[in-house]
Amino acid sequence: MNTHALALGATLYMPCTRTDLAERLFGPARIHDLRSVVLCLEDAVLERDLPEALMNLGGLLRFADAREGGPSDPMVFVRPRDATMMARILRMPGAGRLAGYVLPKANAETLPCYLGLHVPEGQMLMPTLETREACDPYDMRRLRDQLLAVQDRILVLRIGGNDLMQSMGLRRPPGRTSYDGPLGAVIAMLVATFSPWGFQLSAPVMERFGDAALLRRELVRDIDHGLLTKTAIHPDQIPIIQGALSVPAHEVEEARAILDPNGPAVFAQDGVMCEPATHRVWAERLLARADVFGVVDGLSIHRRA
Repeated sequence: MNTHALALGATLYMPCTRTDLAERLFGPARIHDLRSVVLCLEDAVLERDLPEALMNLGGLLRFADAREGGPSDPMVFVRPRDATMMARILRMPGAGRLAGYVLPKANAETLPCYLGLHVPEGQMLMPTLETREACDPYDMRRLRDQLLAVQDRILVLRIGGNDLMQSMGLRRPPGRTSYDGPLGAVIAMLVATFSPWGFQLSAPVMERFGDAALLRRELVRDIDHGLLTKTAIHPDQIPIIQGALSVPAHEVEEARAILDPNGPAVFAQDGVMCEPATHRVWAERLLARADVFGVVDGLSIHRRA
């Protein structure tokens, strides 16, 4: 599994209209335990506010370029409005310090415009699946074929849950996870379309940020679908998301037994059949997740050495 994708953790979206970006990302008021952030110039910014938003982004990039980076600095991505705006950002002083770009409204028709831009080596792309085409398996297979040609540049595919619901004329009801309505079937289809070909996907945002219990319920379903990063829209969601991604100690023990080169072809552990030939990838991903988010024994979380 791409460990850089795992390292995203809870990816916080912040509009570029904010004037405190440097303070919240790198200064004394920095957001605790923030691993990755997307600075948005698209849906979160009104057309009339674009000049101010681009000015704020330019100031942040100059600030980041002038400082010494630290090990706890978050990965910073930018979500432009379109390929033309992305080309403008690529020319900004300090843009080389970005971790990459989120590509909005990605589908087989829009992707070539982004792929035609010269993105510096090392900067990654995160296409967002949020148009009505994301509900069509045929269109997603077309997109997958395009992405396979540049797979080394794709960090994760982000699932835009609210936009997909909007395309259906729906909104998530109170108390319901993303999986409790038609969006659940779309998420399952996207996982089946992209994951077997080696792409990682990011779980959609929980916009009801005041309902921590609902977020925890949804995270269980995210993990069941192999979605091991998630969009956040409020700092309070970050510890909940990243805490949920820690791994139970008994699962770590099971994974290690599956990966034991001297183990049997099939064995039972705690009433569960374990078969290394079919469970190896699961075990490798689980241990990679434990390396990033720690192991929980029911009372505490500790990092693996």
